[in-house]
Amino acid sequence: MKIDLDDVANAVLFFAVFIGIWQLVFVLGIWPKVSLPSPYAVAESFAEVILNYTLFTGIGITLGRLVIGFLISIALGTVIGLAMIKFKGFGKTMSSISAGLLSFPSIAWVPFSILLIGFNDAGILFVVIMSSIFSITISTYSSVRNIPPIYIDAARNMGAKGLSLFLHLTIPAATPSLIIGIRQGWSFAWHAIIGAEILMSIVGLGHILSVGREFQDMGLVIASMITIFTIGLLVDRLLLFKLEEKIRSRWGLSSDR
Repeated sequence: MKIDLDDVANAVLFFAVFIGIWQLVFVLGIWPKVSLPSPYAVAESFAEVILNYTLFTGIGITLGRLVIGFLISIALGTVIGLAMIKFKGFGKTMSSISAGLLSFPSIAWVPFSILLIGFNDAGILFVVIMSSIFSITISTYSSVRNIPPIYIDAARNMGAKGLSLFLHLTIPAATPSLIIGIRQGWSFAWHAIIGAEILMSIVGLGHILSVGREFQDMGLVIASMITIFTIGLLVDRLLLFKLEEKIRSRWGLSSDR
């Protein structure tokens, strides 16, 4: 994996300035220390949850739930999106419904899930799936619909049809746009699982954040927030973004030379 040293240097500079401003605000006492602890106090909270394995356990459980829920979202969303292409009436109706549900706040699924399923992993997975599936559905539907008709006509003139047309034209042509939808779906899923764990779980990153709130431990709250931000950033930039760039480059859509 190629690492851009300029990007690393800029990131280090940004965080150094951010921590410096944070320390200055703490020293000036603009907010009470209980409301805004120093960077050192947050580092102590980090050390505590690392040494007692709470942080690693929470990360493992949260990511395990997220992977399962997101994979289900990709599978179901792709199937529904393809069905929308196949059945045009269903596609028009479902596209409007999906757009509306896509704007539905993920946290709003939590009370529904609690009453329908209960306080368990299945309920959390339900929230994750319902929060991300419609992004995948719309992405699949739009990606296939936006394939230039001339590509399909050319493939048919060369004898491609049925499954062969789908495997060798539809999937490759739709994949670059579909990856964008997957990145967006991942973002929705990540937001959803943290919110669901805050209210529905006794383990996970969301629960650690909730514990910090309940005990008014702002150091633990900030440490949890930094962890959540870091994981979300790393997955997007080091996995999904790299995958998107690789696919765009393979299909000749990248501007890099």
